[in-house]
Amino acid sequence: MERILVVEDNPINMELTVDLLESFGYYVIQAIDGFEALEKVKEQRVDLILLDIQLPKMDGMEVLSKIKSDMNTKDIPVVALTAYSMRGDEEIFIKAGCSGYISKPIDIHYFRNTVRSHLKETVPL
Repeated sequence: MERILVVEDNPINMELTVDLLESFGYYVIQAIDGFEALEKVKEQRVDLILLDIQLPKMDGMEVLSKIKSDMNTKDIPVVALTAYSMRGDEEIFIKAGCSGYISKPIDIHYFRNTVRSHLKETVPL
């Protein structure tokens, strides 16, 4: 079973994201800030990270930089899951090292397809 780390500080957004991922058959690990996310990727195997960009204490771009600069975590795909949805935002996140981009509010079909496309194995429909 694929393991997805969701890094999200908003409890409502976290609950929605976790519920969706679990309904799709994924195992979900939760982190409410960047520091917790960095600890979780060191402690557990993670196949994909869904990363909010607006986080307390350490923003998502800094978390992304730390993940991509660590030899043990640099190959984990990171998808920005963010309310930033201005023209050009997606390109900024991709250039910074994200493998993909999902804007909030979440479109369920796009969300599912994007998550599946970034995992080596796919959960059956």
